[in-house]
Amino acid sequence: MAVEFGEVQMKFAELIWGKEPVGSGELVRLCAEMFGWKKSTTYTVLKKLCDKGLFQNNDGVVTSLISKDDFYTRKSEEFVDEAFGGSLPAFLAAFTSRQKLSEKEIAEIRKIIDEAKE
Repeated sequence: MAVEFGEVQMKFAELIWGKEPVGSGELVRLCAEMFGWKKSTTYTVLKKLCDKGLFQNNDGVVTSLISKDDFYTRKSEEFVDEAFGGSLPAFLAAFTSRQKLSEKEIAEIRKIIDEAKE
């Protein structure tokens, strides 16, 4: 699922995930308030994200086909695959080369690794 998003599309997606199920009329109202969009702009962006398989608009009710957590998990996997050849150790080495991990972060990572072993 390689889905490229601009910043505005991400904010729009976040809005839907935060409000779903949301009526399309309510979505138009929210987008006018938050983004200054016209009705046609809201429906254009919604259609693009529906065509990408993220959301659906059935009988005027917008819901997600992919949860926010699943979306970000997939995007993270894509990033590691593209930027680090799928190597999580290479990603962590790059990440920690400039930013040291706290003891809490190290403990959380150890817990994730331990749970992945099971």
